[in-house]
Amino acid sequence: MAKGFNLDNSPAHLLRRATQYANDIYTREVGDETLTARQFAVLLTVDKHEGLSQTDLVNMTGIDRSTLADMISRMLKKDLLRRKRTESDARANSVSITGSGKRALSSVLARVAKAESQILSPLPSGKRADFIKSLTMIAEAGGPEISEPKAKKDGKKAKGKRKKR
Repeated sequence: MAKGFNLDNSPAHLLRRATQYANDIYTREVGDETLTARQFAVLLTVDKHEGLSQTDLVNMTGIDRSTLADMISRMLKKDLLRRKRTESDARANSVSITGSGKRALSSVLARVAKAESQILSPLPSGKRADFIKSLTMIAEAGGPEISEPKAKKDGKKAKGKRKKR
């Protein structure tokens, strides 16, 4: 029997429960008729970094390549994003946000901020920054850094590499 194992102290179990809590709050505040949390992350990232390659988006959002490709296809059909081949690499696509995408992003920003605040509300305000820092450390340990694309010496963006798991 698993007498020595306690779910109350299991990071994996607690993270799953916290994720469910965060998703429930996001859906309640933002609604499931608008942008999903992942679509919001993609639009926000593309809005801040116009012309990213899909590889850069994988690295910056932590969304796996195949899921992101499916998401982008759906977001193209909804006219939230546009995609074109990059000039430097005919095999790579760059992604940019459309006017409709900017309006969709703008329409949910206040509600997402409210959801984020509610997600952190059970924590004392003095511990919230450390909590975010700890979550970032865990997220970065599992995949590409959550950061801007790294520049090569010639000033061009480097292709991101995912860690093998």
